[in-house]
Amino acid sequence: MKRNVFIVIMVVMVLVAVVAFAQTGVKKKRPLPHEFGKVTINNFSEAAKVPAVEFDHWLHRAKFTCRVCHVDIGFGMKAGTTGIRADDNIKGFYCGTCHDGKRSIGGKKVFEACSKNFSRESFGRCQRCHSVGRNVKPEYDFAAFTEKFPKERFGNGIDWEKAEDSGIVKPIDHLEGVSIKRPPLKIQKDFELNPQIQGMPDIIFSHKKHTVWNGCELCHPEIFLGIKRGQTKYSMADIFQGKYCGVCHVNVAFPLLDCQRCHAKPVN
Repeated sequence: MKRNVFIVIMVVMVLVAVVAFAQTGVKKKRPLPHEFGKVTINNFSEAAKVPAVEFDHWLHRAKFTCRVCHVDIGFGMKAGTTGIRADDNIKGFYCGTCHDGKRSIGGKKVFEACSKNFSRESFGRCQRCHSVGRNVKPEYDFAAFTEKFPKERFGNGIDWEKAEDSGIVKPIDHLEGVSIKRPPLKIQKDFELNPQIQGMPDIIFSHKKHTVWNGCELCHPEIFLGIKRGQTKYSMADIFQGKYCGVCHVNVAFPLLDCQRCHAKPVN
């Protein structure tokens, strides 16, 4: 009986998702694993007669915490909101923070993104990022890179939490010359969130899991205004529209199709 109730509730949630996405007027296809989290950056590229930039989240999240890029470096959480120019990269901002041809990550020098001196010989380097519509072979192949990673059902098929727990990925949380020195964060206790639909399993929110990647300042106060449980009011429709939890769990973190990753407490 309980299982049947749970199945019905899951169907209702899927219908809510369909309605929420339908309100945008855009039909979305389910991305392939290597495409999940991919961002197209095109604020200025096509206007400057160059292809737009393709950014692979999966590769960068395997190397860095979200906080490094979205707090320390200053990338907006929504695609297209940062307004990155080549001049910014040349001056060492945004992508140029790491992609300056000087910084080494994990013992490997990071390639230079943009340069004041442009030549035909440097065109191949430009294509590494400005690759939309071009048949550009990436340096890292998704399937080969993630072959030994723990698997998951949705998103890009990787359980990033287990990958971090097991040490397969060790995301960097500090960039020399960019990040401030932070004292270790005190891990807050997990807590339950009670859904409004009767029979729906409670949500178990883990501060521990989120602290590893986000710290506190990525979520508070930009996404969740208060730090007191229940202070911020939101619905599943809000989340499916990319607000609150949906800021990450629509685009990059495991997607909302994986209901049981959040609604994890068994129904009594």
